Parts: sequence; structure tokens; C-alpha cells
Amino acid sequence: MITNLNKDDLINFEKEVAQNFNEAKIKAPVHLYSSNEDVMLDIFKNVKSNDWIFCSWRSHYQCLLKGVPRDLLMKEILEGKSISLCFPKYNIYSSAIVGGSIPIALGRALACKFTNEASHVYCFIGDMTSESGIAHEVIKYSTNHELPITFIIEDNTK
Repeated sequence: MITNLNKDDLINFEKEVAQNFNEAKIKAPVHLYSSNEDVMLDIFKNVKSNDWIFCSWRSHYQCLLKGVPRDLLMKEILEGKSISLCFPKYNIYSSAIVGGSIPIALGRALACKFTNEASHVYCFIGDMTSESGIAHEVIKYSTNHELPITFIIEDNTK
């Protein structure tokens, strides 16, 4: 694991974001996590610092678990970037566009394979996004070409 954060750290971070939003300190949309901390912690046990993370507009936990410093992440959220967080230094990218990060994740996985890069791509997508055409095509392509990519489908209720 890249960080030594625990479930309470994640929950407390989201509570702080919610409080800032409710106090009108954030003047842009936010999408908070809730009740899937154990799953996220389990997934990130396998993620290495040189691995790539691509996600949707709900990416606070991924950023924290990938090693983005808490203060830097909160600064970006307070600046209104909660649903489009990107930290190239930490190999993490998100998009507020439904399915927007999926083809980019595929491209990164292709690059990893073609250059024999010793890294893996993790692509987090929402449960409804997983039913879109772009998700279907990318998952099919990556499977057929044995690319180093894992798709994690997130459900708001889990």
C-alpha cells in the first residue's frame, strides 16, 4: 500500500469536504464517497506508486490512497476541482465527463504493454457508466489484447 491511511482517515476527509461544501466554501459540485472504504482500502493494497489510476468525478479516496497529500487534495477541492482532479506526479487522472477517462486508461494500458512498462492501470467507473458503449468496447478490446488494466465498477450503495 502506498499510504498508511485507514477507514477513519477516509471518512473524516469526506466529512471535512462536506462541511466545507455546506459552509459554501466550495462553489462547485462535489461527489462524496460513503460506506465503501473497506473495499477501496483492499483494492489499494495492490496498487504501486508507478501504477496508473483513472477515475470519474468521484475520486477523493483514489487520490488519497494513491499518495496525493491531503492538504494538496483539499486545496484543489476548495478551488472547485473536486470532480476533475488530476495529479500527473502521482499518476492519477479523473474526468467529470461520463466515460471520459475510460479510453484514456485504455491508451495508457496500451503504452504500458508496448513499452514493457512495469506498471498497471486501474480504471474506476460508475455502475451506470459500465453499461455504456465506450465501457463495453474498451473492456472488450483490453481483454482481447491482454492489456495490463483492471476495471473497478463502483456502486453508490456499496
